[in-house]
Amino acid sequence: MMKRSIIGFMAACFIATGCNAAQKTDEFTTKSGKTVKITCIKHASLEITYDGVEIQIDPVGVGAKPETDYGQFPKANLILITHEHRDHFEREAIAQIRTPATTIYSNMAVYNMFRNCIALANGDSVAYRDDITLKVVPAYNYSEGRTQFHPKGRDNGYILTIDGLRIYIAGDTEDIPEMAEIKDIDIAFLPCNQPYTMTIDQLVKAAKTIKPKVLFPYHYSETPIQQAVMKLGGSGIDVRIRDYK
Repeated sequence: MMKRSIIGFMAACFIATGCNAAQKTDEFTTKSGKTVKITCIKHASLEITYDGVEIQIDPVGVGAKPETDYGQFPKANLILITHEHRDHFEREAIAQIRTPATTIYSNMAVYNMFRNCIALANGDSVAYRDDITLKVVPAYNYSEGRTQFHPKGRDNGYILTIDGLRIYIAGDTEDIPEMAEIKDIDIAFLPCNQPYTMTIDQLVKAAKTIKPKVLFPYHYSETPIQQAVMKLGGSGIDVRIRDYK
């Protein structure tokens, strides 16, 4: 009887929203009724598909565990790279998904290393097409003893707007003051691991500042991320945990 109960509970976990790690792809609807699918790959790597457009964020094969074979993914129309660290930027993974027609946006540091991309700086805005636009926002460390990891002005966060659906991909950052200017976010990806990004309390503060409808903590490594879920209880934010270790 005990064994059956455990099996039944595990099966329920794969269905219930409270056991979110079991689900890897989430679907959202744009203002015109189109579907955006966001697939958790790992760590800071995710895939977004919309209306025939394949978007890859920080594709990394071996620079972050588990090893990922990007040859199994569709070719990308658009690739966004937040910065040059090996768990965010990998030439080999990009080579597996790019074509001559692929557009790649990055920060200047990646451009200086790679060249096969378009460099964007904090504050820049660009339209990939009429219904897909991109705004670059800051991503950096400010805490004493941590500023060397992600210096101010070097790395990119992105606000990706897809047919009115606003997705904030924070990159590696702390809860910086500029987050107060980030408004009307439907979906946010906020990092949480020490000493490189945010503490759990910083993540909670950032989430309450931005007020996304849906929050995906990511880049969280061994952080006990369920603590953030508990601390955001009652906030009105739909916190979804996926396997973004």
